[in-house]
Amino acid sequence: LVLTATALEAQVNFGITAGPNFQNMVGKDADGDKVTNGMIIGFHAGVKASIPVAPDFWFQTGLLFSQKGSKNDMGILPTKASSEDYYTTTRISYVELPLHLLFRPEIGDGHVLVGFGPYVAFGITGTQNVDYEGIPAFEQKIKFKNEISMMEHWDMDYAYYRRFDAGADIFAGYEFGMGLYFQLNAQLGLLNMMPVIADNENNANLKNTGFSLSLG
Repeated sequence: LVLTATALEAQVNFGITAGPNFQNMVGKDADGDKVTNGMIIGFHAGVKASIPVAPDFWFQTGLLFSQKGSKNDMGILPTKASSEDYYTTTRISYVELPLHLLFRPEIGDGHVLVGFGPYVAFGITGTQNVDYEGIPAFEQKIKFKNEISMMEHWDMDYAYYRRFDAGADIFAGYEFGMGLYFQLNAQLGLLNMMPVIADNENNANLKNTGFSLSLG
């Protein structure tokens, strides 16, 4: 209600943003061992809106298309960083909604940008490419499910991940006087992206994490 009332009285700033993502999925495999995957490069692009709520403080939201994923060597149950013999490259595309508090004090001819807050994301599509000794072997389409059977776990046509992601963002940057800005973003996912395998006591727990560069 406070934000709505403020928005009615204050000017809302709209803008566009885009840049590269450097993403990974980290956590533990089904045996409880720490997983260290390889990083992939994706991108994000979308629109943002900033609403002033107090002197130098803004509420910032928007809608982004964002690619996430990782590179690993054991498909849905990765155990270590990608090897040269066998690895999979997972790319999942999300529609992402940031909900940030932005501190934007004036410095020189522009503004310093420092912010943090949660995000929520909805998976819309994705692929998992399997390569053997550097040669593309086959491609799996991403299916979104919270629970799968053991047969689905070993499916060669599809790879399964959970659709919803959520976590926390922190970022810093600078906005020039003409309105152009750049910033460095860090993101930590808080939800497990691996579906539960039915009748299996142990399951992998992997979360999206990474950083990105934005120009807006």
